[in-house]
Amino acid sequence: MKHRSLGRTGLKVSELCLGTMTFGVQCDEAQSFAILDRAAAGGIDFLDTADCYPIPLNLETVGRTEEILGRWLEGKRDRFVVATKCFFPMGPGPNDRGNSRRHILKSVDASLRRLRTDWIDLFQVHAFDPETPLEETLGALDDVVRAGKVRYAGCSNFLAWELGESLAVSERRGLVRFDCIQPRYNLLHRDIETDLLPLCRSRGVGVIVFNPLAGGLLTGKHLPGRTPDPGSRFGDRLGESNVIYRRRYWQQESLEAIQGLKTLFDRRNMSLTTAVVSWVLAQPGVTSAIVGASRPDQLEATLAASGMVLDEEAQAALGDVWFNLPRQRPGGGPVR
Repeated sequence: MKHRSLGRTGLKVSELCLGTMTFGVQCDEAQSFAILDRAAAGGIDFLDTADCYPIPLNLETVGRTEEILGRWLEGKRDRFVVATKCFFPMGPGPNDRGNSRRHILKSVDASLRRLRTDWIDLFQVHAFDPETPLEETLGALDDVVRAGKVRYAGCSNFLAWELGESLAVSERRGLVRFDCIQPRYNLLHRDIETDLLPLCRSRGVGVIVFNPLAGGLLTGKHLPGRTPDPGSRFGDRLGESNVIYRRRYWQQESLEAIQGLKTLFDRRNMSLTTAVVSWVLAQPGVTSAIVGASRPDQLEATLAASGMVLDEEAQAALGDVWFNLPRQRPGGGPVR
């Protein structure tokens, strides 16, 4: 497994990061441990979670994923870089969410308890909070870093202008800055190439991309003209989350293009999953790609992407998909 520096920092992370949002509902503890064991055996030492996991979000289950991860980490914490997040509701009250000083300080301490650790390597705000000044958010993060509870700060789901404003506040106030960002990125969703990736390359911000397989669509298992498998991310299993995925990705043109790619890579005796993740890792500015699994064997194809070098024909075939599809509105619908 190759390792890369997280932005301008000295922290090294595996170029594949294991996402854990299925742990605690879709995967029980034994299955979660098996997935973690397989990831570790494959060289992954970068683990991403969040206080609100598992998904779908439910106030009765929030925190369960961190608890499972904490039990698995016992006796081997030093070997892994652990990232977690806060923002989404952790309780019914108005202060049980967001990026306020109160919520961040409470969330850090709660995550430390659930993860059974003395420190969090990377603590990220899960989304931009328009109701909280950036000075307040970054001030709270600065305090937990200075206290030794957190090593590095990051953000997730920020737009380029939001990240830019955050970096400016950090510089102006002498506060800890966001050393990485987690955006969505895959063959079908490449908007960040316009502004966010160039900004991150310019300012030395690490980029940990999530959703590299577009919720499983880019594995090629979904066929054009068919309805989504009820048990898949595009079916009915995850409620509102499924609606968002269908709106963002479930287009016949996308399904047809993916089947064309699958045919190409089948002829090469190569997994489409492996090729797609390898393409993501090869894009300028990408530090690591978050991959998930509901079974240990699902990691085999993604683990093979680390260190793979695609030839020009394969790169061109994968890269052309985005340009040949109908453009998407920000809400996910196609623009004709």
